[in-house]
Amino acid sequence: MTQVLVLNGPNLGRLGIREPDVYGSATLADLAETCRETGRQLGLDVTVRQTDDEAEMIRWVHEAADARTPVVLNPAAFTHYSYALRDALAMRTAPLVEVHLSNPAARESFRHTSVVAGVANGTVAGFGLQSYQLALQAIAKLVGAGTPGSAP
Repeated sequence: MTQVLVLNGPNLGRLGIREPDVYGSATLADLAETCRETGRQLGLDVTVRQTDDEAEMIRWVHEAADARTPVVLNPAAFTHYSYALRDALAMRTAPLVEVHLSNPAARESFRHTSVVAGVANGTVAGFGLQSYQLALQAIAKLVGAGTPGSAP
């Protein structure tokens, strides 16, 4: 079964209480369970992590690159300014899908630019928890998970 890391950046640990009009009422635990269940259905073994620490996020990205592990990444605020995270992601060795619960392009102008999008296979945004499900579907397709004769 293909391992996949779902990495979440700053303030996503506050889901359910943080701006529910923007991010919905689902908690990080709900998000994690949705990702794990979607992964099971797609033949993926999903691990979900969240950090408010940029250095820890970069360590996780290095870990994924070293292990050739696909990543679904919600960089949160790091999306707009973390060139260190972008540079770490450029070293990736497996598929990477950027994901957002809300649609950054429909929000404040400072959210319109993603410094990580250019090193990702693609971006899914604006569909709440379904954004993660769509991102995991993309990862499964990119790695051929669940397909006879596909790479593990």
